[in-house]
Amino acid sequence: MRTDISKINEATPYEELTEGLITFAGGTARDFHTGEWRTDTPVFDKEACKQCLLCAPACPDGCIPVKDSKREDFDYDHCKGCGICAKVCPFNAIKMVEGSEPK
Repeated sequence: MRTDISKINEATPYEELTEGLITFAGGTARDFHTGEWRTDTPVFDKEACKQCLLCAPACPDGCIPVKDSKREDFDYDHCKGCGICAKVCPFNAIKMVEGSEPK
């Protein structure tokens, strides 16, 4: 039996779930807003950014979108606040602030 993750809720009978809740569908991570449990939040300073794009591939969750060779603001729905982006930024254009909401 394959579990369709989009149809699981608190009323789903256990007989309809796979053992260990193994999911076989790809691309389901976007359905879960994992940024809700973040304790520190990255804040992007557009003025300080030189668009070197070193931060985007360093993000383990792909939360730094790039469009037309320019980085955009964070995907806060999925950012877990690890701070890797702030550490790799050579221009200090990303600051980590305490709290789960961007300031």
